[in-house]
Amino acid sequence: MVQQAWSSNRRLTAISRASLSVPARQAVIDKQVFPGRTVLDYGCGRGGDVRALQQLDCQAVGWDPFYSPETRLEPADVVLLTYVLNVIEDPQERRKTLGAAWNLARTVLVASARLTWERSKVRGEEFGDGLLTSRQTFQHLFGASELRSYVEETTGVRAVSAAPGVVYAFKDETARLSYLAQRIVPDAVWLASEDTASAIAAVVDYVERRGRLPRMEEVPRPMAELLGHLRPNELRRLVRDSADQSKVEEGGKRSTLNTLLFLAVELFNGRGPFSSLPLSIQLDVRAFFSSYKEACQRSDRLLLKLRDGTYVRGAMNASVVGKLTPTALYVHRRALDHMPTILRLYEHCAAIAAGRPPQWTVAKLRHQGRAVSWLDYPDFDTDPHPRILSSYQVDLKTLETSHTSYANSHNRPLLHRKHEFLAPDDPDVEKYQRLTAAEARAGLYESPHLIGTENGWEAELIRCGRELRGHRLVRRTRQ
Repeated sequence: MVQQAWSSNRRLTAISRASLSVPARQAVIDKQVFPGRTVLDYGCGRGGDVRALQQLDCQAVGWDPFYSPETRLEPADVVLLTYVLNVIEDPQERRKTLGAAWNLARTVLVASARLTWERSKVRGEEFGDGLLTSRQTFQHLFGASELRSYVEETTGVRAVSAAPGVVYAFKDETARLSYLAQRIVPDAVWLASEDTASAIAAVVDYVERRGRLPRMEEVPRPMAELLGHLRPNELRRLVRDSADQSKVEEGGKRSTLNTLLFLAVELFNGRGPFSSLPLSIQLDVRAFFSSYKEACQRSDRLLLKLRDGTYVRGAMNASVVGKLTPTALYVHRRALDHMPTILRLYEHCAAIAAGRPPQWTVAKLRHQGRAVSWLDYPDFDTDPHPRILSSYQVDLKTLETSHTSYANSHNRPLLHRKHEFLAPDDPDVEKYQRLTAAEARAGLYESPHLIGTENGWEAELIRCGRELRGHRLVRRTRQ
């Protein structure tokens, strides 16, 4: 334990960036930062994010007590507080800094910090509530849920984990709910339209996918202008006569389940009044439920079912997507929305609590206990047996997180039977099934306990006299 007095030289923690930092990039992806919004990078260091955002036509400025002290501090739509909290050794100053950044944000504060699972990357000795590094700088490593709670306590509002170590705090409750809706309910996709006929066809397509007519406020402005001469009853009749009713019914069921999922996640993170909901969610509630009260009651029951191990296991058994093992269900990200609603809620709750990582391929939902892992197999589409690169897990009971990197491993776990992770109608399923069938015929699956890692799998390929060429299994050529 370091006991002596010490004065931090925080400027040494600022690094040069050639591209956007992870938190800034996440804010761009999540449509929190975009041209037209003003951005203040509070504690900008050398200003890499500011320059990168300016190249994206964002109105970004940066302030830093060492590198940019001359910048005039004024409120901005978005305030970035990027890896600042973790370098402040004084807990009171740390909280004061967070409060100052929050006071400057008009719409959203994006707060980020290094996490506890990065401890192996930080060389140093214990000092206060953190570490004194070999460069005589300070690092306080946050737990993922700790960071969200810390932001909530300081700002007094409900915060959302956008990614591991990245938290959004919104000034307006409606903005927070709009962000949640964006994560849970797919954005409306409109067909291109150049005349009245194609505009009507686009509305028909929307109705078949959503299960209800859109309000004009939901329709893209150019399309609304093309439809402006039609009376509401006339448009309703044209759509009714053209739409496939079976598709409309399926769209209605899907929208009903998505609404329940949104309301359940909203309760998990704090539920607001009906008037605070995004317009599209309000209209779905009115279209598919007798009242907001009924919708909330049904979503509450859904959330309670998440605690029922038997119910969750039954949902996993009934799921048409995913690979079920004795401990968990594994689902590819392309198939996630095809899971039963209770399992989608399971994954979303973990993501809201501690953040879903930017890079992942397969979600692992445990049915013994409550934990979700996001596994990254970057070569899933091209490698017949992809190797894992990293795993990020959230325990929903304790909200503790853990991260494992396999980047330096010489015997990484790998996947088999790739089609089982996907939805049955995925275009790659047939190709993967053919490979699995060929491998089974060759005897490669006779000893499942041997083939879970690179070395074991290679040994079985040699034993069976086979090798892989892309997604084809062929006889091994003699050396």
